[in-house]
Amino acid sequence: MRPLSRTPQPPAAWHPARRTLLGAAAATALAGATLAPPHAFAAGRSRAMTSDPAGAAEPTALPSDAHVTQQVHAEFLHGWHGYTSTAWGYDELRPVSRTHNDFFAPGRTFGLSIVEALDTLFLMGEDRELARGCDWIEKHFDPAQDADVHVFEAVIRLVGGLLAGYLATGRHKLLSLCRELTDHLLPAFTSSPTGIPYSHVNLRTGAVSGPDVPLAEVGTNIMEFGLLSKLTGDSRYYDASMRAYRAVIDKRSSLDLLGTSINAETGRWTDTASVEPNPPVDSFYEYLWGGYALFGDSRLRDWYRTLTRAVLRHQSDTSTGHLWFCQVDPATGKQVGTSQSELASFYAGLLGKGGDLRDGAAYYRSWTAVLDRYPVLPEGIDYRTLTATDKGNQLRPEYANSSFDLWRLTHDAYYKRTGYRYFTAMRDHLRVPGGYTIATDVTTAPMGQGDLLPAYWFAENFKYVYLMFSGTRRFDYRNGYLSTEGKVLRGLRRS
Repeated sequence: MRPLSRTPQPPAAWHPARRTLLGAAAATALAGATLAPPHAFAAGRSRAMTSDPAGAAEPTALPSDAHVTQQVHAEFLHGWHGYTSTAWGYDELRPVSRTHNDFFAPGRTFGLSIVEALDTLFLMGEDRELARGCDWIEKHFDPAQDADVHVFEAVIRLVGGLLAGYLATGRHKLLSLCRELTDHLLPAFTSSPTGIPYSHVNLRTGAVSGPDVPLAEVGTNIMEFGLLSKLTGDSRYYDASMRAYRAVIDKRSSLDLLGTSINAETGRWTDTASVEPNPPVDSFYEYLWGGYALFGDSRLRDWYRTLTRAVLRHQSDTSTGHLWFCQVDPATGKQVGTSQSELASFYAGLLGKGGDLRDGAAYYRSWTAVLDRYPVLPEGIDYRTLTATDKGNQLRPEYANSSFDLWRLTHDAYYKRTGYRYFTAMRDHLRVPGGYTIATDVTTAPMGQGDLLPAYWFAENFKYVYLMFSGTRRFDYRNGYLSTEGKVLRGLRRS
């Protein structure tokens, strides 16, 4: 689901990265296989808890599935119409000031919110809006702009969004634009002496920059690149991803732990701490399993299991009565931190999908305990006390992501209740007349609000809840698979 964007931005063009380092976001915000192979689930330790844990808040009463589906659909459209009426064709909406935001570079737009929304519009049956979005992309999307773009963000958001849009519509121009864009991103990989991608590339010139690369940015591309290779028959994309993975896997410690950031030119760690599942390393692990689930590459499965065993062995901390993951020295396993980012809450669902369902359920309950304390989840906490260390909320989708993943694995109503509570909390606190907006302080009443509707909101937040309740025939609940950005890369049913 998350590293820090390191692109310098003027204050007026600032945006929260899709995955930000703990504490960074709120400060600046003020300015064909099955879902998981059967043998993988057999490796799980035991069954998940199937009832609300003792001491939790009173379970949220659920309306009917049909009523929740209508609510979620209506709220998504509230945000979508806020964007289309005010910021159409621009990357992001500022709903309070009724202005727009450039995400990748000042003065450059990729219509990011449109690209992000394509498969969500399809799943919700908004075919007219979907066609409108595709028309804009085919006429105006420029994959060769003179702009230094963050490779990680471009892959999960633009490449993934165009792929999902193509799968939803069959419009070949979307696939053609996706391939052209990816070809302009490839120099970040092919110019690197180690295969570890540089963090930034200029789409027009191919000039690369940013040799100090957070771990997630190394590996969060195998799903999009692998699917593009499969659809085009061009193996360059998948091969580039695998080369980057191998370069990092070979650098794991004797405890099978990985560091936080690595130099693309030397292959040496620049930050050695093991901080999984926190950013900026989190989706590196997520894509190992996701790549295996999509393409059946046993190397990815084996790497995932090796690294996850090490994280569970050396970073699990249950001293508070909840399962959390501390930060450690990868050489010794010595604890060096007790912070937890909201972005890490995706890990509950990943553990479940990867076969560690008991641990996934326990970690989800840990985050539910945080939701019992705050109206919406803060960006970061000290898990020893659940004190908010970053009081903002950037409209994050990770908790709902895990709600959906664990519900799909267990069909336990607990995940629907807690997922619905997440939805109503967002609606009650972060809805504004022009759409939805980020929070600057979730601990105040009324809650402090910012002025930004991040484009990923259209790809993720309410999609997870909608899929839990709608039972839409447009999604294959058995085989469907979503990327870290909530893009359905397998399982859309056009017929």
